[in-house]
Amino acid sequence: MAENLLFLTGKLAEKSLHKVLADMQPTEFNYRVAQLGVSVAALLTPQLILRRLADAGDADRIIVPGLCRGDLGLLEEKYGVPVERGPEDLKDLPQFFGRGGRKPDLSMFDVKIFAEIVEAPQLTVEGVLARAEEFRRQGADIVDLGCLPNTPFPHLEESIIALKEAGFKVSVDSLNTDDLLLAGRAGADYLLSLTEKTLWVADEVPATPILIPTTPTNPRSLYRAIEGMLKRGRPFIADAILDPIPFGFTESIVRYQRLRKRYPDIDIMMGVGNLTELTDADTTGINAMLFGIITELNINAVLATSVSPHATYAVAEADVARRVMYAAREERRLPRDYSDGLLGLHDRRPFTYTAQEVEELAAQIKDPSFRIIVSEDGMHVFNREGLHLDTDPFKLYPHLKVDDDASHAFYLGVELARAQIAWQLKKRYSQDEELVWGCATPSKNPEGRVAHRDASLKEKREKRSAKNQEDET
Repeated sequence: MAENLLFLTGKLAEKSLHKVLADMQPTEFNYRVAQLGVSVAALLTPQLILRRLADAGDADRIIVPGLCRGDLGLLEEKYGVPVERGPEDLKDLPQFFGRGGRKPDLSMFDVKIFAEIVEAPQLTVEGVLARAEEFRRQGADIVDLGCLPNTPFPHLEESIIALKEAGFKVSVDSLNTDDLLLAGRAGADYLLSLTEKTLWVADEVPATPILIPTTPTNPRSLYRAIEGMLKRGRPFIADAILDPIPFGFTESIVRYQRLRKRYPDIDIMMGVGNLTELTDADTTGINAMLFGIITELNINAVLATSVSPHATYAVAEADVARRVMYAAREERRLPRDYSDGLLGLHDRRPFTYTAQEVEELAAQIKDPSFRIIVSEDGMHVFNREGLHLDTDPFKLYPHLKVDDDASHAFYLGVELARAQIAWQLKKRYSQDEELVWGCATPSKNPEGRVAHRDASLKEKREKRSAKNQEDET
């Protein structure tokens, strides 16, 4: 039996909402639209809805605009049916309902992220803890302390103890057996990296070893180390070593495939930093591709680094990538429409309105507040005085007539700058919201969206729009 859905909206979005729903021709639900008498649907609040919607009728579920803020529990309590937010842009409803009206579940993954603090010997214990906390915020499961060649690390033991006391899983990366023995005795959970010649270290400490070949092109030495650990009956992780481009990258992927085929049940690690750090390309795409390979080969752990400026958020990207690729594999779907966390520069659906649709919307405006919409044709700025289109904000400025209102001029300048960038890069633009750069922003939430920083500007505009709506009603 088809579900009955009630969509709440405002005056300006009503026509577009009806059109989008009609074009969808949904079979899994029946729908009804309730226009609540406000101009801007985004300014709907639970309290306003309670005042203007008498009851839910025959609805089994209520969908409010995605930008509707506040406690939806108040609405569920009154109307007795589930209430949820739709997408922020109503043009995304087809994608939203492509998953039954539910956001994709990205809570699951099967790849552990080891985040390496490469410069650990050069940091204080407090500095190590601060770096570890940043990696934990980005999604790391284990913090790896890198030991630099010919560089003393006198506070290695102290750092391990401090990290363990702070609740971290810890690994230590060194080719010096003295460092590895010290780390294992201090409580490190993992040791990187043992070869067939240093397996004896695993007999001295309880830490789980990560095994590597004596040289990347000698996989048989890795196989011998694996056999040695299998005989011991101890847990371990094997790493076939990912080589950078153009120094054997393709052949190293083949090594991982052969390793998995030879040992289908062991844990395998891939160090992705040799590609993300050593390639001058945006790391979001690199991580997406690598984690696709990692997921297909059932690789269980990655060693990620964040040293180069262009790889600042490589750990956060790895976290998104492992979740997206896991979900895609489990659902047997292409890795699309799961998250925008790996879409840094562009968006798949940047322009949701055509120029004609903007013209139709502009014709409904009865107040002086400026709206800005970006289409394939450029930036549309409009209010009740008229509609203007251009790709250059400076050419739009004379039409705004805000010379005597510095705060309004500043606000429109910020918004038009964002709109121009969005048009140039083919990114999604939403007025009063920052552009979304995926993981390349420190204020992202788990879906890769960014928190709004211009609270004062946004509040002023909302007050202005709210006053216009009160004047209308």
